[in-house]
Amino acid sequence: MKNIRITTEVRALLLICGLGLIAVLFTPIWRIDLDAPQYPEGLQMFIHANKLSGNVDIINGLNHYIGMKTLHADDFVEFKVLPGIIIFYALLFLTVAYFARRKWMYLLFVLFVAFGILAMVDFWRWEYDYGHNLNPNAAIIVPGMAYQPPLIGFKQLLNFGAYSIPATGGFIFIAVGVILLGCVIYEWKKGKTLATKTNILAVSAGFFFLLITGCNTQPLPIQIGKDNCDFCKMTISDNRFGAEIVTKKGKTFKFDDEHCIIGFINLKTVTPQDIAAIYFTNFLHPHDLIKVEDAIFLQSPTLRSPMNGNIAAFNNEDSLINALPKFRGNKISWEDMQK
Repeated sequence: MKNIRITTEVRALLLICGLGLIAVLFTPIWRIDLDAPQYPEGLQMFIHANKLSGNVDIINGLNHYIGMKTLHADDFVEFKVLPGIIIFYALLFLTVAYFARRKWMYLLFVLFVAFGILAMVDFWRWEYDYGHNLNPNAAIIVPGMAYQPPLIGFKQLLNFGAYSIPATGGFIFIAVGVILLGCVIYEWKKGKTLATKTNILAVSAGFFFLLITGCNTQPLPIQIGKDNCDFCKMTISDNRFGAEIVTKKGKTFKFDDEHCIIGFINLKTVTPQDIAAIYFTNFLHPHDLIKVEDAIFLQSPTLRSPMNGNIAAFNNEDSLINALPKFRGNKISWEDMQK
């Protein structure tokens, strides 16, 4: 293997990856969004290779009341070393592309994966310290409460919904890793002299497609005051009545109540065969989404949902029964709702 050269196509992809990593230096890598009733427009914090941006001052002001440490770029050693690490990996990609040695590419893959794992562990460690190491003299203390943001995805923190997702630079990192994996698999198969040669562009695109669709077949959080209903086009304003359709291709459609999701289904914009799952907001826990086959529905005129569908979803029978004294109505099935 010591003198085996990689193909021109692989070299070109590694060159693109190296240039892509340089672009990460000029884009945010990660973002944390906070939604709450008092901030309908939401708050955002962006994490770059060497700084923080967004509504950092406002978030620091809010965190002061619950005893969380203020965020300052100078307090993070990562901001001092991360730009150098990114440049190192960018040059490593370019070097491997130039010398075109297969074993060098394998080594690059191992190093890049190790860096990705260490980076996520360090990010989790920082979040843990940030959410658990609280000032005991804070103005607001909730016994047993910690405020660790999610590593990725959604988490409810008191009246704030926290969303932690990659930003532009983060998606570049993911794409680079997927392309590098595709290159390694292609060269490994080529080295094994398989009868059928795999096109490297197809391998990379295929893995990238699997990555994206694998993530997006899960429901997305409904962001109150930001997301619009895909049927009536109005801004979703009540977090107790939301609904979602997720297609098999990973596309998500959001709705503000039962009336709108039924209307959308009747339009047949998405065929039943293309639907992967349907979700409803848990009436008692608005940030939880329940699969339609697991939901129990209550129909009551006193619910007063945004588009007068007046149907609420619960995750079990007991929850629905407990709601009946306040919301007099009848249990209804998903099948009856579609008639």
